[in-house]
Formats: sequence, C-alpha cells, structure tokens
Amino acid sequence: MHEYVLILIVAAGVTYLVTPFVRSLAVATGAFTAVRERDVHTTPIPRLGGVGIYLGFVAAALVARSLPYLGTLFSDRQILGVLAAGGIVCLLGAFDDIRELDWLTKLAGQILAAGLMSYTGVQLLSLPVFGVTVLPTPVLVAVTVVIVIVSTNAVNFIDGLDGLAAGVVGIAALAFFTYSYIVSRSFVPANVFSTATFISAALLGCCAGFLPHNFHPARLFMGDSGALTLGLLLSAATITLTGHVDSSQVSANQATAAFLPILVPLAVVLLPLLDMVLAVVRRTRAGQRPWHPDAQHLHHRMLAIGHGHRRAVLILYLWAAIVAMGSVSFVIWDGWTPLVAVLGAAAVGAVLTVGLPRWSPAKRL
Repeated sequence: MHEYVLILIVAAGVTYLVTPFVRSLAVATGAFTAVRERDVHTTPIPRLGGVGIYLGFVAAALVARSLPYLGTLFSDRQILGVLAAGGIVCLLGAFDDIRELDWLTKLAGQILAAGLMSYTGVQLLSLPVFGVTVLPTPVLVAVTVVIVIVSTNAVNFIDGLDGLAAGVVGIAALAFFTYSYIVSRSFVPANVFSTATFISAALLGCCAGFLPHNFHPARLFMGDSGALTLGLLLSAATITLTGHVDSSQVSANQATAAFLPILVPLAVVLLPLLDMVLAVVRRTRAGQRPWHPDAQHLHHRMLAIGHGHRRAVLILYLWAAIVAMGSVSFVIWDGWTPLVAVLGAAAVGAVLTVGLPRWSPAKRL
C-alpha cells in the first residue's frame, strides 16, 4: 500500500506545483473561457488545466517505474499505451482550449487514442457477465473504443461548475481504487499491484492536486484538455480490470457476484454518465444535435432550485460518493448492511438536496 500512497502524493504534488505555470501558459496563448449565456462564471477564466493533470500522471508513472512492485507493471505495454493515449487527448483538448476544434476532429482524436490503447493491450478480453463471456476480438475492441468515447465525453458534459468534474472523477477514482485493490487480492496468485489500481491511485492524486486551483472561485478551468484526459484515464482503469476479472472473484455470494463486476464500473461514472444521457435525450427530443450546448445539466438544475455554487458542487460530490462507494460496499460486506447504508445515505442526500435551499439561503455558501 505504501507504494500507492507515494504515487498519489507524487501525482498530487506535481499537478499542484505545475498548474500555476500552466495557467500562465493559458494566459499567454489566449486560452480563455469566455462568458456565455449558459455559463455561471461572470468573467473570462483561463483554461488548459488538463496539461497540469497530464503532467502529474506522467510524473506518477515515472516514479512507479522505479519502484520494486509497481515497476513490474511496466513489463508489458499497457501503461505506456495509456500514457501515449492520454497525451493524444490532452494535446487535442489543448488545441481546442486555445482554438476551438470541430466535433468531428475531437471524435477522431478520441477514437485514435482508444485504438492505441487497445493495440497496447488496454482492452476488454471478456465481459464479466455471469462468469466470463468471451466475444470475438473485433467486438471487444469496438466495445473498448465506445467505453473510452463515452467516458471522455461524460466527464466533459459534467464540467460546468468550479471543481465539479475534478471532484467527481476523484471520488470515482477512489471508489475504483478500493474495488480494484480488493479484487486483485483474490487473483491467483494474489497480487494487489495491478494496472487498474495504479491508474486509479495516480488519477486520484491528479484530481486532488488540481482541485485547490479549480474549486470555487476557480483560478483555472481544466478545459477540454482536462476533461478528455480525466475521462480517458478513468476508462483505462475500468477497462484494465473489468475485462480481466471473473465474477466469482468479486464476491462469494452468487447473487451479488453476478452483477457487481458490471455494476461497480458503471456506478463509479454514473453521475457524469447520467448527465450525458439526459442531455442527449433532451436535445434530441428538442430537435437539436446531441452536442448542442444548453443550460439544463444537473449542475444547472441544482442552481435553479436554490443552491449556491459551492453547495451545489458539494452536494453533487455527495451523490457521486453515495453511488460509487455504495456499489463498492457490496464487495466489502455481505448481507443487508451495504444496502441499508446506501439507502440511508441516499435519504440524507435527498433531504439535503431538497431541503437546504429552504433552510439556508444560497448566498451563505
């Protein structure tokens, strides 16, 4: 565990230290988010924060390579593939942050990055549905590419309030780190040092290092360079574990083992995924293109019912934690305990979501 703690600290420290320099670069290149009708900020804010996030991940990988246990992960090409793919989407997003790119160019870049990861071994080898379901390789590669595209765009959709995307992804990374660490212990032979666990630890550190610069009032936005990078890293973590695990390794209880390998990866990204699905349905029904921007995302709705900026973000953090950590709790405990805990936490979340605007004016937070 101490190696993972070191990786988290390195990722957080490097991201935190380089982000002010990235902000200066954003100002110098004119990478600003202008004030648009759907935005909640009132002055143009520099963006390009994803460059700092990516550099933090690179630093974590360089340190991991020299460690006695995590260093063994570099015997294959998976982490190098993730680094290369992350560099592609970060560079793509940086160009978009400086000079707007069309959606087709961004989609092509995401497909290229996903294809590169698949080529280096970061792909589903099977689906953990009622055991192990093996599909033809082209199908599994296609599913892998779709997962990467969905994840990157889901994070991009939820990036609408200061600190929201970084915090939600950080919570997802913590949940998946816990899940991956526990599941890896059941491997034969047992080995808690896996690519998925490393990526989750480094991703958590990157988010923690970026948040002090990004929490309200933000001094720097992550931009597309950050949203695409976070989404790709999160998808890489889920793919490298989900496609290599048998459901029997997750739980001794057959009822929970049947659905947890699929439920947990979905749960850790549920909040951004839900926001993206609702946006696509909403815009399609209105006769708009799915990528046409609007001001009806989950975070906009939180502001509309009376929450202030920071309080809306904190409550969405709470919901992300309830869903992500709640799903992992079924792996940790048997019986009714996790279900009761999740339902209790959800009840508290619902009361705070609906009740706080009535009890406390938004301006207090």
